[in-house]
Amino acid sequence: MGYPETFEGFRSQSHQDWTTFKKESYKPKAWEDRDIDIAIDACGVCGSDVHTITGGWGDSPMPLCVGHEIIGKVVKVGDKSKLGFKVGDRVGVGAQVASCLECEQCLSDNENYCPNMVDTYGAPWPVDGTIGQGGMASHIRVHEYFTFKIPDSISDHEAAPMLCAGITTFSPLYRAKITAGKKVAVVGLGGLGHFGVLWAKAMGAEVTVLSHSPNKKDDALKLGADHFVSTGEEEWSKPLKFKFDFILNTADMTHEMKIGDYMSTLRVNGTLHHVGLPDHPIQLMVQDMVPSGGHMGASHIGSRPEMIAMLKLAADKSIHPMIETVPISEQGCKEVVERVKNNKIRYRFTLTDFDKAFGSRS
Repeated sequence: MGYPETFEGFRSQSHQDWTTFKKESYKPKAWEDRDIDIAIDACGVCGSDVHTITGGWGDSPMPLCVGHEIIGKVVKVGDKSKLGFKVGDRVGVGAQVASCLECEQCLSDNENYCPNMVDTYGAPWPVDGTIGQGGMASHIRVHEYFTFKIPDSISDHEAAPMLCAGITTFSPLYRAKITAGKKVAVVGLGGLGHFGVLWAKAMGAEVTVLSHSPNKKDDALKLGADHFVSTGEEEWSKPLKFKFDFILNTADMTHEMKIGDYMSTLRVNGTLHHVGLPDHPIQLMVQDMVPSGGHMGASHIGSRPEMIAMLKLAADKSIHPMIETVPISEQGCKEVVERVKNNKIRYRFTLTDFDKAFGSRS
């Protein structure tokens, strides 16, 4: 038995044995009339995948096929599709595959905050309780609203990580209305941070990278940053007081940061915005926010209009993230999650060669 009754995927076996992936068959959720089936051609590897399979963010239903940066071709479209998708379209799917589409959040282009949203993997589908499986797989079935046409000028391996890392960093910059003349700092130059630099620069901002890794200076400047500051240096923040309109914190070690140092570099009423999600609570005194009247916030992925705007910006500005490709296999999946866990990547992985692993699925 195969598609459409069953899909295949490389699934991490347990939180204790999280680096062991086995190619397994499983049933997708029940078909609904606005669903789309996609034969997957590429899948980015996200830090979220590692936090999930290690249990860092809590227990997850294991075994589990992770991956929520998905590029592929449409192979089936629901009878009541409203968005014009057709078989053969090259599309992408990110970290969300459904929401109620009826609540206040959904009706105001904030469906990524819907209380009934469905994550791409590890969450039950309302229709039948099936636990969603992600993109390290032959196929995925999603609601069409969370499917996005990919511009021809963006390659599969570059488009894939835009669907989570890209939108996670694009959305807060977009909502903050970053334009020419704004001064933006990006904390951390990793999978998220390097996208933050690319987007902020493309929006016209003056960009500074704040990093504890001095050896990343060359990469920061290559990506377009105007300045690089090593936060490992004593009193690094003092020359930067009241400099930034917006700080995008992409680090997942925020619990080790001295928040007050970062807040001190904000202009009056500036914002420190978190998109890196640590496994541990952060250390914060309310007094840290007082000297600049600063604000702190966080966000979760982005909305459909923001995803469309991001892909257009990437195509219009010919944006090229730093990507390493690895053929998908049991060993390939093991390699990428171990290297992400150990921060041995500059700066994103995309798994490729899905036809070799699963055969032709068009």
